[in-house]
Amino acid sequence: MSESAVEPGHAAEPGRPVEPDTIAARGAGGAEWRPLADQVAQHARDFLDGLAAVARGESAEETVPLLLLVTAQMMLAGAQLGASKDVILPGNWEPDVGADPEMDLDVLRTGLATRLAGCDDYAEIFDPYGDTHAAAFRLSDDLAAVAADLVHGLKHHEAGRIAEALWWWQYAYVNHWGTHGGAAIRALHSIVAHARLDVAEEPATRSPIP
Repeated sequence: MSESAVEPGHAAEPGRPVEPDTIAARGAGGAEWRPLADQVAQHARDFLDGLAAVARGESAEETVPLLLLVTAQMMLAGAQLGASKDVILPGNWEPDVGADPEMDLDVLRTGLATRLAGCDDYAEIFDPYGDTHAAAFRLSDDLAAVAADLVHGLKHHEAGRIAEALWWWQYAYVNHWGTHGGAAIRALHSIVAHARLDVAEEPATRSPIP
């Protein structure tokens, strides 16, 4: 699995021109973006809370349905970002957010893998327009990758850097977490579909003799 392409404290996107249909996030920390940023932030917190509950084993038999629900809700927020005009940071620069001491993503990933034992591994064509063969992936890796990108943006949001939060979430959605989240949705949906639709074959019975 690839890591997020943009590192904190580096240029937001080197060489990318500001097209006419992009919006430069200037003034008061991007106040005009706050409603959307607050909405995405709430979805991100709900997603992270849902993953943490599953990783701790609090979801019991509802593990897959809960993951499907919170991931689908997060992907809806991502679709809103993907459909929005590009957010461009002043100076095309992202401040460093530092490490997050409150969330251990390795512990989260391990907990998810434990709860998803038996259905964690799956096959996926990562890029339907660029790949021709399915590759092996893990749901726990995908969900943890999404979580890492969301936490990064939340740190901007909680520090009042609204434009930076939205820029990161939008760019990382297109570049990284949107792909992992979409793959996870397909895998989770497949688990639910098999559980509901696969019927054990009944043994054949002889016709009664008249």
